[in-house]
Amino acid sequence: MSEFSLELNEDQLQIQKWVHEFAETVARPAGAEWDEREETPWPIIQEAARNGLYSFDFIAQCFADPTGQLMCLVNEELSWGDAGISLSIFGSTLAVAGIYANGTPEQSAEWIPQCYGTADDVKLAAFGVSEADAGSDVSSLKSRAVYDEAKDEWVLNGTKTWITNGGIANTHVLVLSVDHTLGSRGQASFVVPEGTPGISQGQKFKKMGIRASHTAEVVLEDCRVPGRCLLGGKEKLDERLARAKEGKRTSTQAAMATFEASRPIVGAQAVGIARAAYEYSLDYAKERKQFGRAIIENQSIAFKLADMKMRTDAARLLVQRAAWMASTGKKFENGEGSMSKVFAGETAVWVTEQAIQILGGYGYVRDYPVERWHRDSKIYTIFEGTSEIQRLVISRAISGIHIK
Repeated sequence: MSEFSLELNEDQLQIQKWVHEFAETVARPAGAEWDEREETPWPIIQEAARNGLYSFDFIAQCFADPTGQLMCLVNEELSWGDAGISLSIFGSTLAVAGIYANGTPEQSAEWIPQCYGTADDVKLAAFGVSEADAGSDVSSLKSRAVYDEAKDEWVLNGTKTWITNGGIANTHVLVLSVDHTLGSRGQASFVVPEGTPGISQGQKFKKMGIRASHTAEVVLEDCRVPGRCLLGGKEKLDERLARAKEGKRTSTQAAMATFEASRPIVGAQAVGIARAAYEYSLDYAKERKQFGRAIIENQSIAFKLADMKMRTDAARLLVQRAAWMASTGKKFENGEGSMSKVFAGETAVWVTEQAIQILGGYGYVRDYPVERWHRDSKIYTIFEGTSEIQRLVISRAISGIHIK
C-alpha cells in the first residue's frame, strides 16, 4: 500500500519558489500601479515570457504534472502577488483549457502554442461563452455558427461579453450555438485565429477589481473560419447532435468541459488572495500597538486570524483534492470541482474583509493593499460560474439529477 502524503515533491517546490519570487519582486510591487491604470500590464507579461513563466512549454509542464497540483500551485503564488496581474499572465490558460477539453490532439498541437507565441513575439488568447442575456444560463446563447458546406467554413455571428483578453487576444476560443433548438447540447467551440476578418472588440469594462486584467465584449460579424477551426471536428459534432435530437444523453457540453477543467485553478487563485490578506494582517497585528500592547494579544483579533488561517487552508485542501481528481481521471461525482471554486472564492471575500477590519482605517485606504485584495476577491464568487450556480451543480450531483 502506497504511503499517503500531502508533501510537495522537489520539482514542485522549486517551481513554487521560482514563481513566488516573481510574484514578490515583480507582480506585487506593480499591483497598485496597474490597478489604477486599468490597463493590460504588457511589460510584466513580456518579462514573464522572457523568464519562461508565460510560455507553452511551462504550461505544458504544469498540465503534465500527474498529481494535478502544479498548475494550482503556480496560480496561487502569482495571485498572492497580485490577482489582476496574475489573470493577465494566465488569462490565456482558459482558452488553452477550452482547446484541450474539446479539441482533437492535432488541434491542440496546432492551436495551443499560438495562444502564447514566443518570448520575442508574445501572444494572448481568450475564451468566450457569456453573453448579455446568457451568463449563468449558458443554454440560452444567441450567438450562432452556421456551416457553409460549399466552402467548408463556419460563419460566426453574435456578441460575447465579460471576456478576459477579449478583442486584444490573438487567438479567440468561442462557444456558439449550432442548433438553438437543443439548448446547451447544440453548442460547439470554435477557434478564431489571429487576423480573421469579422471579429472585433466591443465595449471594454471598467471593473471593481482585477483591473489589470482586460475584460471586454467580442463582436462577431459574418466572421468566417475554416472547418478545421471547429474543435473536435464536424463528424463528432454531427454524431452528438443526432444523439441529442433522439433524446439520448450526449458528451459533456462545450462550455462545461472547459469550466470543469478550470475550476480548481480558479479556486487556487482565490486561495492566493486569501493567503496574501491573512499573512499581511498577521504581520500587521503583531506590529500594531494599541493600549500598550500588540493588537494580536487581543483575543478578538487573534481568533479572527485563526479563522482566516483555517478557512484559507481548508480552501486549499478542496482545491488540491479537485485538481488531483481531475488529473487522475476521477469523476466529480459530488461536484468536487465546484466545491473547490465556491468555497475558495467565498473564503477570499471573507478573509479580505477581515483583513480590512484588522487594519481599521488603514485597511480602507489605497495606501495599503488589503482594500485592493478585497475588490479583487469578489469576482471569484461571480465569474466562471457564480456561487449560486456552483451550489446548483453540487446539489444536482449529490441528488443524482443530471443537467441536460
